[in-house]
Amino acid sequence: MAIAVDFGTSNTVITRWNPATESPETLALPGLSLQLAGVPPLVPSLVYVEKPQANGVVVGHAVRDRGLDIAADPRFFANIKRGIGTPLQGFLPDIDGESLSFEQLGEWFLRSLLTQVRQVAGDDDNLVLTVPVDSFETYRLWLGDVVAALDFSQVRLIDEPTAAALGYGLTGEQTLLVLDFGGGTLDWSLVRLVAPAQQKPPIGFLLKWRGQGAEQTSAQKPEVARVLAKAGENLGGADIDQWLVDYFQTQGIAGGAVVQRLAERLKIALSTQTEAAEAYFDDETFDTYDLALTRDQFEDILAQNQFFERLEKGLAQVLQQGQRQGIDQEAIDAVLLVGGTAQIPALQRWVTERFGTERVRCDRPFEAVAQGALQVAQGLAVEDFLYHSYGIRYWDRRNNRHGWHSILPQGQPYPMSAPVELTLGASVEKQPSIELIVGELGAASTQTEVYFENGRLVTRQLGGDAPSVQPLNDREGARTIAQLEPPGFPGSDRVRVLFRVDRDRLLRITVEDILTGNTLLDNEAVVRLS
Repeated sequence: MAIAVDFGTSNTVITRWNPATESPETLALPGLSLQLAGVPPLVPSLVYVEKPQANGVVVGHAVRDRGLDIAADPRFFANIKRGIGTPLQGFLPDIDGESLSFEQLGEWFLRSLLTQVRQVAGDDDNLVLTVPVDSFETYRLWLGDVVAALDFSQVRLIDEPTAAALGYGLTGEQTLLVLDFGGGTLDWSLVRLVAPAQQKPPIGFLLKWRGQGAEQTSAQKPEVARVLAKAGENLGGADIDQWLVDYFQTQGIAGGAVVQRLAERLKIALSTQTEAAEAYFDDETFDTYDLALTRDQFEDILAQNQFFERLEKGLAQVLQQGQRQGIDQEAIDAVLLVGGTAQIPALQRWVTERFGTERVRCDRPFEAVAQGALQVAQGLAVEDFLYHSYGIRYWDRRNNRHGWHSILPQGQPYPMSAPVELTLGASVEKQPSIELIVGELGAASTQTEVYFENGRLVTRQLGGDAPSVQPLNDREGARTIAQLEPPGFPGSDRVRVLFRVDRDRLLRITVEDILTGNTLLDNEAVVRLS
């Protein structure tokens, strides 16, 4: 059996498969989970560092229960998921002389959580973890270190939007648009469920396994979920809470941890009512403030912060990718809303206006991701695609500079059944070897700036549509793909290169010397793609 963990920016959900009921169930962890009326057990994604070591942290609801969630306390950390993988240095404070990172805090949180999960789970020996769509590779590398020492025989990964599609329990051949809007991220995913008769062998991404055979089998007849398009950005409920705090500051109410929490309560209350109010007492000035907000005022604040423009941009991006694969907006069978922030009425109305009430589903915002991830371990196969384009660098003689030739387009399904072939020749007399630099090709798009302001992680859209390229193997010892013996000469083809991507997203190449007939590299792994 298996358990699944959806590590969220604000809350984390743990599910397991109940063989007696043949259905998933959400686990409550004593001391860590928060249980509210009408809401499944949630573990607040909080860390308090008593000592900078694995067994020196307090996590989950225990942080709040002990009154340790004070924003001004440098040992208290929230929204840590947002910082994992970001190129930020020097923000986190040193604790007892030890430097911290978001990755370290996230590791302590998950290790503490999974240690208790392992005790509660009993014989459940497989683990499925969900990963944000816009940072899959960063998370894979980080999670590999996190789970290495944990006592699970197998660990799988699945991206959060795909898991959400599966978690809504939709079966048969359908095309789904998933909007996953949590505390820290806004992710779009266009997913196609394929009928069982058309399925391919299981493709799930295995992070860790032990014993004979990496794939587990199940009597349950699997389906295949194929991801057609993805888009995502760092925008979530935490940002909206701060927008409300900023609004109240214009009304003469000082910001702070208490106001931040009250703003979150107002936001939640306005999901079910048109007016909300909270009282605030300043224990320094002994002043009392009444925080009140109507739904119309809330929606005005959203509009002032370009909330709806960012929704339009994300939807346009994912639909444009879908159109390249022959899927237009009318072909979408259902739109699934997941994540706590997806409960905002203005968001639901915005989606409904574009897709119609009959196609929008929003009744399982908290558990859909974790329960969908659980299905991967129950025999469901997931087919995915490359999120970026990849190419090789060449010298552009006309413009006297390097250029990039695309070999793998964005949206390329993997593993590849047939390789991409490229023929190369020598460029100088008596050339002893051929080098090849592989790069990740970024489409021309608006850039995002990530920075900290008043102790919170903020993202801002920047102007300019400059394309970007990230070389992946441009380092000593990694560029050479062929030693030529005899040396090469310009004017004739010398090597044939076959590119393919395996199920673990490893770019592999086979190099054949056309002159001698020798195979110089045979299915060699060059770099892992994202």
